[in-house]
Parts: sequence; structure tokens; C-alpha cells
Amino acid sequence: MKIGLLGKKIGMTRVYDDKGNAVPVTVIEAGGNTALQIKTDEKDGYSGVQVGFDTQKKQRVTQPLLGHFEKAGSEPKSFIREFRLPDGTTLEGAVDLNVNQFAVGDVVDVIGRSKGKGFQGVMKKHNMAGQGASHGSMMHRRNGAIGNRSTPGRIWKNMGMPGHMGDERVTVQNLRIVQVREEEGVILVAGAIPGANGGYVVVRPAKKAKPEAAK
Repeated sequence: MKIGLLGKKIGMTRVYDDKGNAVPVTVIEAGGNTALQIKTDEKDGYSGVQVGFDTQKKQRVTQPLLGHFEKAGSEPKSFIREFRLPDGTTLEGAVDLNVNQFAVGDVVDVIGRSKGKGFQGVMKKHNMAGQGASHGSMMHRRNGAIGNRSTPGRIWKNMGMPGHMGDERVTVQNLRIVQVREEEGVILVAGAIPGANGGYVVVRPAKKAKPEAAK
């Protein structure tokens, strides 16, 4: 049963397929996933698996979490997420969290946090055109008027304004797995995934997989 994996984005490279075509891929380190807790309908109200990834020092973990890890027989982990399972699912025996649960050609979704861009203006954040660039203009990169008249007498919701950009949860769907290297504990997926190198990601079976995406 394919549950999913936690991993770390290593970076991008390219590999050649059996036809000699260069394929841009992202390398995801996904070895060392550990099942920390099994969620059941009877006890928790839903079925799922809590997974930990990337060992960290004990002194960096709170005492309650340390007890949670010890109960699971695991070293302290720095990245913890849950994978929801269909209601009524019963897991028998050990949970398979090896990279070989995925195979070449499988289609996956990858979830990560996008790169933070800091405080940005409307031209960069919302792709607005800006205003006059000549010497007479004093509104080069500003958004201009944001309101109407006495009706409605307020600012519309979701008005494009300057503000914080990036550093948010992003899901890229239907990425094809190009290689699975079990001995190295890495997965190579075609295309780019969110976040900077070294960032944590979640790899799960695609929820909206299309037949042509696996080709």
C-alpha cells in the first residue's frame, strides 16, 4: 500500500531516459522515514499514519515529544506529518515507508513551502503593470487607487496590495517519478518542486492522476 513519504529537497539535475532524452529532475532524499503512531477509527476517529523524518538532537526536543518518540521506539525527528488513510483501513504488521513503495512511472503530488520573497510591491507580487515610467510620473511602481466612491464606501476584499510574498504551502500535482534509488534513499521526480534546497517536502500518491501524466 502506497502511503507517502517525507523528504528533503536536495536540488535539481538531469538524467537521460532509455530513449536518450535529457529529463530535468528534482532529487528528493526520502530515506529514514519512521512510523511514530498509527491512528485508528476506534481510538482517534479516523485512520492514518504519523511519520517522522530527519533525526535531530534530544536536547532540541521538548519532554512531551521526547516521550512520544521513545514510545514509538524512534530517535527524535525534526519533521513530523500525518498521512490520512481511507476510513476503515486496518494496517497489519509493519508500515512500509521505504522509497521502493514508489516505482518508476508512478505519479505523485509534492507539497512544500515556497521560497520567501519578503515584503514586495504589487508589480512583483500581483504582476500589475505599474504606471507611467516617464519623469513626470510620481507613481512608477505603485498600485494607484484602491477604492470606489461612497458606494460601496469601503475597500473590496482580496484587493491586490503590497505585502509579504512567498513562504507558503504549495502543492505541485502529477509529477512523474523518473528513478527510485533504494540504496541511496532518494527519489528523482520530473520537473521542479516548491521550496529551497534543504527544505522539507511531503511526497504522496497523486490525488488527481491523469493517464497521460505517467507517460
